Amino acid sequence: MLKLWGRKNSLNVQKIMWFIGELRLEHCRIDLGGAFGGLDTPEFLALNPHGHIPVLQDNTTTVWESHAILRYLAAQYGTPTFWSETPSTRAQQDMWIDWELATLQPAFMDLFWSFYRTPNSQHNSTQIQRAIKHCAEHYTLLDRVYAPQKTTLTLSDFSIGSTLFRYFNLDINRPSLPNLEAWYRHLTQKPAYQEHVMIDFTELLGRQNF
Repeated sequence: MLKLWGRKNSLNVQKIMWFIGELRLEHCRIDLGGAFGGLDTPEFLALNPHGHIPVLQDNTTTVWESHAILRYLAAQYGTPTFWSETPSTRAQQDMWIDWELATLQPAFMDLFWSFYRTPNSQHNSTQIQRAIKHCAEHYTLLDRVYAPQKTTLTLSDFSIGSTLFRYFNLDINRPSLPNLEAWYRHLTQKPAYQEHVMIDFTELLGRQNF
């Protein structure tokens, strides 16, 4: 049985859980991090010396970093539909996976922290508006380039698509994103997405130390 360490309202944990759900793999998730603590225990640091979630254990194999875990699961249990065996096709998926980690997620987390997780009394309107603008640029690109091509789930969807539930449920101004919204509505019909990504995150409101 797969074991995954990490709290369910962690965005990086949700990426993994959604994929595990789509693969219908037997698993056990262990709450860790945030209100649960435990990241600095010797037992957990033996699994991940960096002290971050998520961490996956599959028999004798231990993998940390969310996108490394996605790739491991795709290689070990997935089908070529998720992560192609053809290097050129796989590279197309990898580009978006790495772009999400290097570009989209930092911009989104800047917005999420400055607008949602920072108490209203400490809001920096300039920072928030800058974060809204940066996110709008990235999601507009996804609307124009990425979403129109989506017909089946691929590995990059789990990294990119996991941000959409929070983005579309923040009380902010967003640009018109018809293609991205259509793809998002499609994802919301998937049981694994509903179970592992569409999770209430109001407990994070105004909480910087969690």
